[in-house]
Amino acid sequence: MSTPISGFSKLSKSQKISWLAENYFNDPQAGIAVLEQYWNSDTKLQQLHDEFIENTLTNYYLPLGIAPNFSINDKLYAIPMAIEESSVVAAASNAAKFWLDKGGFKASIISTLKNGQVHLNFYGDAKRLQQFFEQVKPTLLKDCEQITANMRKRGGGIISLELRDKTAELDGYYQLHATFETLDAMGANFINSCLEQFATSLLREASNSDLILEQDRLEVVMSILSNYVPECIVKAEVSCPLDQLAQAGMSGQEFATKFVRAVQIAQTEVRRAVTHNKGIMNGIDAVVLATGNDFRAVEAGVHAYASKNGHYGSLTHAKIEDDNFHFWIEIPLAIGTVGGLTKLHPLVRLCFEMLGNPGAKELMQIMAVAGLAQNFAALRSLTTTGIQKGHMKMHLMNILNQLEATPQEKEAAVEHFKANTVSHAAAVAFLESLRP
Repeated sequence: MSTPISGFSKLSKSQKISWLAENYFNDPQAGIAVLEQYWNSDTKLQQLHDEFIENTLTNYYLPLGIAPNFSINDKLYAIPMAIEESSVVAAASNAAKFWLDKGGFKASIISTLKNGQVHLNFYGDAKRLQQFFEQVKPTLLKDCEQITANMRKRGGGIISLELRDKTAELDGYYQLHATFETLDAMGANFINSCLEQFATSLLREASNSDLILEQDRLEVVMSILSNYVPECIVKAEVSCPLDQLAQAGMSGQEFATKFVRAVQIAQTEVRRAVTHNKGIMNGIDAVVLATGNDFRAVEAGVHAYASKNGHYGSLTHAKIEDDNFHFWIEIPLAIGTVGGLTKLHPLVRLCFEMLGNPGAKELMQIMAVAGLAQNFAALRSLTTTGIQKGHMKMHLMNILNQLEATPQEKEAAVEHFKANTVSHAAAVAFLESLRP
C-alpha cells in the first residue's frame, strides 16, 4: 500500500512516473511503456503539452474526426469533432447531408452577455447598503478601468453593475451582479479580475463610510464568474415542407408527427430529457473540444438552462405549422476564439483554420448547429429504425479490437454484419466460427 508523498509537484516528470509505477502499477515497466508510448517525438511539442496542466505524465488521445456538408446560413462547413463515442460523427454527417438540399441550417445570435458576482454577507439595514452601493458604484467602475481598457477599445467591457438582495433565499446574503461583453474571448480571467477588483474597492470604501457599521459585518465571501449565461444565447433551426420528410415507409406527415411527439416527451419527462440533451451535447462538446474551449463550463450552463422554468426538459423544440416542419434549439454558449488553448494547441489552430477562423459569434452558431444536427439524427433513428442498428454497426470495430481480431477477421466480420445484427455476443460467436 502506498504512503502519502510530499513535494510531488517538484519532482521531474520521470521521477513522478517512477513513483507512480512503483506504487500503483501491477507491472511497473509495462505501465511506464504505455505512458511513454503516447509521448510526442517532437520534444518541443511535447513540452508544450506538458505545460498545459500540472503533474503531466503523458498525452491522452481522443480521435479527431470531421463532419462535412454542413450548410449554415448558406455557407458550407466541414466541422471538426473530437470525441470517443462511436456513431456521433457519422450521425452529424448524415444530418448535414439530409438538410443540405432542404435549405440547410439557419443560425442567429440572440445575445452575448456574460456575468459574474461578488458574493457578500451583510446583516445590517438593506436600505443603507443600497445607499452605500449607489455612492460607491462610480468608484468601483473607475477602479476597473485599467483592467477593462483593452476590452473597451474592442467594443466590450463592463455593461452593468447592480446590488442584488438575496436575503429571501439566504439570511444576510447579497451580491454585486455584473454583466460583461467579452467579444471573441470566453472572458473568464477578464471577468474574475474585474470582480476581485470590485470586492477590494468595496471593502476599502466601506471602511471609510458612515453607512456601513461594524455590527453590519460586511464581508466578501467570494468573487467569481458564473457559467450560467442565459443572456448569451444562440439559435439554430431547420425547416422544410412535410412532403420532403417521407422516409422509412412513413409519409412526411407521419414522420413529422412522431418526431414532434418525441420532442414533447423530452420536454415533459425528465428521464427522457436527460438522455435527449446528452445526445445534443455529443455534437456540441465534440466541437467545443476540437476548438480548445471549456466543455465543462458549457455543459454546466446548458443543463442549468434546461431547468430554467423549474423543470428539466428538452433543449430542442419542434412543431408542424402550415404543412411545414420546424425544428430548433436555443442554447447558452459562452465560448471564445482567442485566449486559452485557441492559439497554443496546434490541432486547435488547425480546426479553426478548417472552420475559416470564425469569431466567437460564428463559432457559437456552428456549435449550436452541431447539437441540433446530432439531436435530429438521434430522433430520426429512434422514431424510425431504432437507434441500436446504426450505433452498433459503428461500434463493431471497437468490439473487434477488444476481441483482438486480425485484419482478415475484421474484414470478414464487417462483411458478415452488413446483413446481421451486431452485438458483443454475436461478434464473439462469429470470430469463434472463423478460428480453428
